[in-house]
Amino acid sequence: MHVSDFDEAGFDEAGLRRRWNELADEVRYHRERYYNEQPEIPDAEFDELLRRLANLEKDYPQLAVPDSPTMEVGAPVPEESSFANVEHLAPMLSLDNAFDDGELRDWLARTPAPAYLTELKIDGLSVDLVYRNGRLDRAATRGDGTTGEDITANARVIEDIPHELTATAEYPVPELIEIRGEVYMKPEDFAVINEERVKLAEGQGKKPETFANPRNAAAGGLRMKNTEEVKKRRLRMIAHGLGAREGFAPDSQWDAYKALEAWGLPVSPYTKRVTSSAEVLAQVEYWGEHRHDAFFEMDGLVVKVDDLSTQRALGATSRAPRWAIAFKYPPEEVTTKLLRIEVGVGRTGRVTPYAVMEPVFVAGTTVSMATLHNQTEVKRKGVLIGDTVVIRKAGEIIPEVLGPVVSQRDGSEYEWRFPSECPSCGSTLAPQKEGDADWRCPNARSCPAQLGARLEYLASRKAFDIEALGEKGAHDLIASGVVVDESDLFGINEEVLMNSTVYTRTVKKDKTKREINASGRKLLENLETARQADFWRVLIALSIRHVGPTAARALATRFGSMQALRDADVDKIADVDGVGMTIANSLQDWFSVDWHRAIVDKWAQAGVTMEVEASQRMEQTLEGKTIVVTGTLEGFSRDSAKEAIVSRGGKATGSVSKKTDYLVAGENAGSKETKARDLGVRILSEEEFVQLLDGAVIAEH
Repeated sequence: MHVSDFDEAGFDEAGLRRRWNELADEVRYHRERYYNEQPEIPDAEFDELLRRLANLEKDYPQLAVPDSPTMEVGAPVPEESSFANVEHLAPMLSLDNAFDDGELRDWLARTPAPAYLTELKIDGLSVDLVYRNGRLDRAATRGDGTTGEDITANARVIEDIPHELTATAEYPVPELIEIRGEVYMKPEDFAVINEERVKLAEGQGKKPETFANPRNAAAGGLRMKNTEEVKKRRLRMIAHGLGAREGFAPDSQWDAYKALEAWGLPVSPYTKRVTSSAEVLAQVEYWGEHRHDAFFEMDGLVVKVDDLSTQRALGATSRAPRWAIAFKYPPEEVTTKLLRIEVGVGRTGRVTPYAVMEPVFVAGTTVSMATLHNQTEVKRKGVLIGDTVVIRKAGEIIPEVLGPVVSQRDGSEYEWRFPSECPSCGSTLAPQKEGDADWRCPNARSCPAQLGARLEYLASRKAFDIEALGEKGAHDLIASGVVVDESDLFGINEEVLMNSTVYTRTVKKDKTKREINASGRKLLENLETARQADFWRVLIALSIRHVGPTAARALATRFGSMQALRDADVDKIADVDGVGMTIANSLQDWFSVDWHRAIVDKWAQAGVTMEVEASQRMEQTLEGKTIVVTGTLEGFSRDSAKEAIVSRGGKATGSVSKKTDYLVAGENAGSKETKARDLGVRILSEEEFVQLLDGAVIAEH
């Protein structure tokens, strides 16, 4: 169901009313799909529909009616629901939205307060929990804000929802408390759930049906009749608000959250209390850049007046409180038309299908291509050429096609078939080993696409940082015969480079001759500098599967030279922290190929670094220690902190466990710091971290 855009200007009363009806019906339709079924459009497109309706009512007030979708909360409980209807003790309102800094600044200007709370807007399903004398009496969905579905039995099997609140001396349990929260699914659990659904369907010979996103999976799980199946969804919950209460009168929202946490309810570790509009805007900017750091999916930042008496004075409209607003970040999911599917060949020979689409603006950029991972994924997602598809672009990650909007098919769509030959060199494609989902081109040394991709990779900042060697230059060096494979790279000189077209130009005074151009001069300078690159960067530049910066640093630190690494056995390599058997086997396999060894030998002859300089060899003061870095540090980026740990023999991991020796906590440390405290892990400030790196002895517990 879709209504096309058009300008309302110039329409008579009847035309405007007809336009309002069409838009209102579309909003109601998609709101119903969002809350009770499978959404057909991304959240951002629904937000835009609602804004258009609100703007129409603002421009033509005579169109606004009491039952307008702009005045409604959530969606009515569907008639066919198998759950009983229950009324909330206090209305469960929605939130107004701000979509840019200007709208948020306007709200802050008309809602002054001594303090605000900034909270991440969890992309989940709202729930209402009623506790009487500390015991969970009832749980319900939001519904239309007044009436929801009784999901008490399902709520009782969600691990984060306590059956009974824990009283403390400071926070005794009230007679009655209505708590609002968000049920969600962690991204990693979402991936597991979808994998399990695929395996189950394949085992039954059925077409796999997966969830589009964690919210849909959580919403479906919360409405299942079998509580044992609900358990399997790994649902979580975070409390973020209050409804009716008796025997509990906190002064502020912040105090209320302290009480909720004391009673045993989970609250967000990312909530922050600030005292100025500037601090609110700073939090908006910070989370706009770190929106994927949270352990749940979020699409905005909620700003609330902290003082509860001020909240009561500000009051609410029929659908939203005036004392809170949700700042929505640019959409990461949009729909567009899939024009065709093509394949690309990567540096390891992996052949990856990608979608070519009508250009669309998403997450701050215009995109026209998105990954489809492999042919199995194309089939699993049921994508057809000509489909309207939902694409997602999370942060700096390459856009991904999530799936088709089946309701918008018109019959002209058709199935795509995976090619049998490499589009670059014509070699027959096949999986590297039985059971692999990825198919690869076996012509590793000479396939122009693979070689070009490897040249680009070794020229990247993480490897040799050869600024003058990009995609165009790499493929020109191959096509012109300057390089047969990467072993020829450091043999390039002016004479050899004259065969290139990208790195040469016609001589002005003699059009029959060519000379090295500015890019060619730059390339030769870059190659000279690259010879002195750190040894670990050389390891990355070799394009050995699974060997990234972390493993390369660890290997360089442990073995010190290329020869020592070549001579080491698999078990010794696998024993290095951050390496393991997969990388160890990959290294051994790589060095078993004669033309691979020739690359190393020719680079060594050309003066490329093949060992760690004695002055750079760090004393292994952190050997055997496992360290987690979380939050923002002033003197370290996340990568430089890890490098500092690994270079001293330590292991830098991303999760806290009983095996963690130290947690380095910067600003906005979040849940990892809480878990470290619970486990008794020694928590270090940045200053203590620097002392540890300098060799100081710091007690672990």
